[in-house]
Amino acid sequence: MSEAQKLKQVAPADIRPNPENPRLVFRQEEMESLMLSIDRHGIQVPLTVYKDGDHYTLLDGERRWRCATKLNLRVVPVIIQARPSELENLVLMYNIHSLREQWDYYTIASKLQRVIELYTLEFSEVPNEIKLSELTGLTRGAIRRCQLLIDLPSRFKDLLLQELEKPKSSQRLSEDFFIEMERSLKTVTRRLPEYAKNIDDIRDVLVEKFQGGVISAVTDFRQLSKIATAVHSLGLKERVARKALDKVFDAGKSTSIREAYESTVAFEYVEKRASRLVVGLTEFLEAVEDEERAEELDAELKTSLRELHAHIEAVLGS
Repeated sequence: MSEAQKLKQVAPADIRPNPENPRLVFRQEEMESLMLSIDRHGIQVPLTVYKDGDHYTLLDGERRWRCATKLNLRVVPVIIQARPSELENLVLMYNIHSLREQWDYYTIASKLQRVIELYTLEFSEVPNEIKLSELTGLTRGAIRRCQLLIDLPSRFKDLLLQELEKPKSSQRLSEDFFIEMERSLKTVTRRLPEYAKNIDDIRDVLVEKFQGGVISAVTDFRQLSKIATAVHSLGLKERVARKALDKVFDAGKSTSIREAYESTVAFEYVEKRASRLVVGLTEFLEAVEDEERAEELDAELKTSLRELHAHIEAVLGS
C-alpha cells in the first residue's frame, strides 16, 4: 500500500464529514440496523479519508462514522487517500457508492449539477450524458431521472426531501412519483405547448389529486403521456385531447387520469397493439401452412387458434 494510501486506526473525533457528500438522508431505521451490526461485529469495511490540516475528511463511510460516534468507539479503521480536487472528490464518492448500493436519485441529483459545473470549468466543455456516465458510474437512464428532479421547483424538492426521511415503505410522494409526473408533463408540453405557461399550477393539482387518491398509482402518468402522444400518433383531435387533459388538470373536477384515458384513446391503443399482434400471428401461420408442419403444432395452441377463429367469425361475420 502506498504512502498516500495506507490503513490506520483513527479516533472518530478526528474525522469530519465531507461537505460535498451527495448523501442527504440517513434514515433512522437503517442507521439503527447498522449501529447494531457495528456494536456486535465491529466495522468490517474501513472508512476512506484524506488528511485535511489537523483532521481527516471522509470520502466514504459517513454512516459508519456516525454510528461509531454514537457508540463512543475509541478508534475506527480508515484508509488514507491523497487529497483529491473537488471534482475528483465528487466523482470518487459517486463511484464508491455506485459499486455498493443504490443511492436515492435525489441524493445523486443534489451534486450532479456541481459535477457538470466543475467539469466544464476544468475542460471547457459541458459533459454530455455519455461523459457523465463514464465519470460517475451512473447509467444514462439514472442521469436523466436525476435531471428531472434537478429541474423541480424548490417547494417540491422540499416535499421530496421530507418524504425521503421516511422508511421506503412509508414514502408516498416518492422519487418515482415526481419522476413519472415530470416525464409525462414534458410529453404533454412538447405535444401541446399551450400547457407550459400553467405548468406549476398543473403540478399542484396533480400532487393534490395523488394525495387525495384521485390519481391512484404513479404509473397512471404514463397514460397522461399517451393522451398527448395520440394527437399525432393515432390522429386524436387536439380539442378532444385538450378537453380530457383540462379535466385532469382542474382541481375542481374529480376526473382521474385513468378516466380521461379510457374516455379518449384506450381503445385505439388496444386496437393498435392488436394490429401488431395480428401481423405477427399472420407471419407465424404462413410459416406453418403446409399440412406436415401444422400437424406438429402443440395441441393447446391448436385449441387456442380454433377459439380465436371462432371469435373472429363472431366479430366480423362468417
